[in-house]
Amino acid sequence: MSPTDPPGALPIADFDFELPPNLIAQAPVEPRDASRLLVLDRARGTIAHRRFSDIVEYLAPGDLLVINDTRVLPARLHGHRETGGRVELLLVRRVGDGVWEAMGRPLRRLRPGSAVHLVAGDGNATAAVRIEARLPEGLVRVRLPAEVEGRLGLFGEVPLPPYIHTPLSDPERYQTVYATAPGSAAAPTAGLHFTPALLDALRARGVEVARVTLHVGPGTFLPVKVADARDHPMHREWYRVPDGALLAIHRTRERGGRVVAVGTTCCRTLESLPDPLPDGGEQAGWTGLMIAPGHRFRQVDALVTNFHLPRSTLMLLVSALAGRETILRAYQEAVREGYRFYSFGDAMLIL
Repeated sequence: MSPTDPPGALPIADFDFELPPNLIAQAPVEPRDASRLLVLDRARGTIAHRRFSDIVEYLAPGDLLVINDTRVLPARLHGHRETGGRVELLLVRRVGDGVWEAMGRPLRRLRPGSAVHLVAGDGNATAAVRIEARLPEGLVRVRLPAEVEGRLGLFGEVPLPPYIHTPLSDPERYQTVYATAPGSAAAPTAGLHFTPALLDALRARGVEVARVTLHVGPGTFLPVKVADARDHPMHREWYRVPDGALLAIHRTRERGGRVVAVGTTCCRTLESLPDPLPDGGEQAGWTGLMIAPGHRFRQVDALVTNFHLPRSTLMLLVSALAGRETILRAYQEAVREGYRFYSFGDAMLIL
């Protein structure tokens, strides 16, 4: 922090680091759990270098692993305006029957009342998407005809993050093995490392597994562009915590186990729950929670996460859990050791 920063400021420059471009993973490793795992032990101040499949050794009987079962929509639509100009729409969230909020390019050309004409991937169907309104945060409200909304897989494609330039031969590789609830514009990438066999091994060890849902929005990729991170407009995402997950947390507390969140999405979901934690009943709604240093963690004891963009809200989150200097030290070591970064990269376990 600079001496000129106001009291309580959170300078985003303090969460920057140098990352060689060649460390940005362009493709996933096979099998999923063969990725590397940096284990950061906060209590001991140690770092260990393992394989992701070794995570079984670090979770104990009685712990609870919380996973996000959201599924990435084929939400990227390509089309053209009446004049022939190309348009790309990225559906962000459904706000009504056939009505969505979307990111659009080129935004200045998407005027209310205009249409974007789509052609299905097989070339055998066409449809028109109507632009209804311009919205804050660079979004537009669009109306999809039923034949598009009901067949997104035909008209759209799974959106990869902007820093991945290599097409996927199998789009399922950008889904977790437990993805069942369609609704995300991006994958909860910490979960990409798990295989069915690894989850079975954790259960056999006595680790309970609970599911929550948070539909990831494209805002998860956005760097913080303001000097003071407290001024960053946090994106809102829809979440659901079923009754069974709440009861699993209570059981874990009663037996002295740890709640281990798989990914920052699970972490934000759990930390958005009411305090004190309800005894039961589904909890659902929208969260715009930004977790940053100074946050008091109420539900999450440990975190499985990937390596994140500098100057991002995700860097703020992991720094809130482990401490800024500790995280930056771990990232420096990860760079030295050649870890792979971002969505298809390696993982970190913060204990």
